[in-house]
Amino acid sequence: MPSYLLETTFYVALLAATVRMAAPLIFAAIGETMCEHAGVINVGLEGTMLIGAWSAFMGMYYSGSGIVGVGAAMLGGMIITAVLGYVIISRGANQIISGIVVTIFAVGFTSLMYRHMFRGAPPSIDSFSPYPIPFLGDLPIVGRILFQHTILVYSAFLIVPLAYFVIYRTQFGLCLRAAGELPAAVDTAGVNVQAIRFASILICGALAGLGGAALSIGQLNQFTDNLTAGRGYIALAIVLLGRWEPFKVLLGTLFFAIADALQLRLQVLGFVIPKEVLGMIPYVLAILAMAVLVRHLRMPAAMARPYGRE
Repeated sequence: MPSYLLETTFYVALLAATVRMAAPLIFAAIGETMCEHAGVINVGLEGTMLIGAWSAFMGMYYSGSGIVGVGAAMLGGMIITAVLGYVIISRGANQIISGIVVTIFAVGFTSLMYRHMFRGAPPSIDSFSPYPIPFLGDLPIVGRILFQHTILVYSAFLIVPLAYFVIYRTQFGLCLRAAGELPAAVDTAGVNVQAIRFASILICGALAGLGGAALSIGQLNQFTDNLTAGRGYIALAIVLLGRWEPFKVLLGTLFFAIADALQLRLQVLGFVIPKEVLGMIPYVLAILAMAVLVRHLRMPAAMARPYGRE
């Protein structure tokens, strides 16, 4: 095969993998964006994704239905964030510490339950099959990159404009942003600040659960210990880099996804660099981006501050 065709195939495969691997990050980062607009930080995003991945796998394993798996992922994410919401919103606990506890719990719980239920060889399931969009999927190069993915991948990209519309074009979005900037004014206007914040963290839980599902039943066909491998923390960094704007957050997810896809491709090509070093690439980029790009960052004024009516 001519070298230029090999190069084209490599780049097309890389970009297609980037789109596919961006999906879990998009779900989690958009959910966190909406949550933080309301003044709540879900530091337990990693744990929420992990619970979603486990719930999706279990739901699909026992039912054989991808729809049930997706529903279980969203429900699992909402349950864990409902507990977190009660602790940090209703009881006023420290949001950072509470989020870390959620992640520690999720890692231990999913590992324990998975090993207890499947003592032998880890089972596999049939994941979502790619669904090429008619006509668009047949386009050269672009079709393979953008239009030959699973329903979960398409849904991840569609959630971005939907989130933008909700945040900036609806009354709920206005209340959401106001709850993160000046909750007392929202309360004075007769809107329940705690209800808005609870709604935001439940939305975050559902979307982060979907992010976990996009990994376990959307890509890998199985569940393993610590399946998310730090993607929740990367999503937290992406939200900051995107300055809580959905389309900028999307660009951030693509940046990290292409780094992740590239390190996997380099491992397949047999580079002499140890695979552990290559695997560090996305996380090193996250650290560098946070150190270099996050300057003069203006967070929502009431971020991580509990609110109670006086």
